[in-house]
Amino acid sequence: MKYLKRKKKASFEGGGLVIFREVQEAMKAEKVLKVADYKVKLVAPPPQLRKGCDLALGVNLVEKMGLERLFKEKDIEYVDITPLKLETSELLDIVKVIDFGDWVMVKAGNMKLTFDKNDGMIVNTSGGGCPDIPHLHAEMVGKKLAEAPRPRDIGFTLCALMLDRALEEGIDIWQGGRQS
Repeated sequence: MKYLKRKKKASFEGGGLVIFREVQEAMKAEKVLKVADYKVKLVAPPPQLRKGCDLALGVNLVEKMGLERLFKEKDIEYVDITPLKLETSELLDIVKVIDFGDWVMVKAGNMKLTFDKNDGMIVNTSGGGCPDIPHLHAEMVGKKLAEAPRPRDIGFTLCALMLDRALEEGIDIWQGGRQS
């Protein structure tokens, strides 16, 4: 077993966080903002900024007024749009990748997705305790990474979102974006 080196993704330089009380609101806000062409990133906020939800949106703070207007228009409930001081608050990297020889396991938060390195077939999903996990597992196992449904499109919980992150990372690895 060995950890795979993850390719450094472009850092998000937005300078602000949108804090939510509910996972579903964070997921809804991300979709709405992306459709409106805002550059946003779902992140795990520092513990001191959490208000009941383990997700936040990294945003460009100069767009705060536009974000607030869109949230009001689309009836999205949020707690605050706040500056993120990276010297005192660090966003958590929620993805880990482990090479088991013939298989690679991608762990995102508490969710894990394992696929066969030879053919990209998803051999297992595990973790979480959310009610949509059995459905997600049944829909994904036995399918190739690029052919599997996106958990964020068929699920509705934080577990679905984390499994989606694992799938996204798995696809990136399968397409050659990571080195063992």
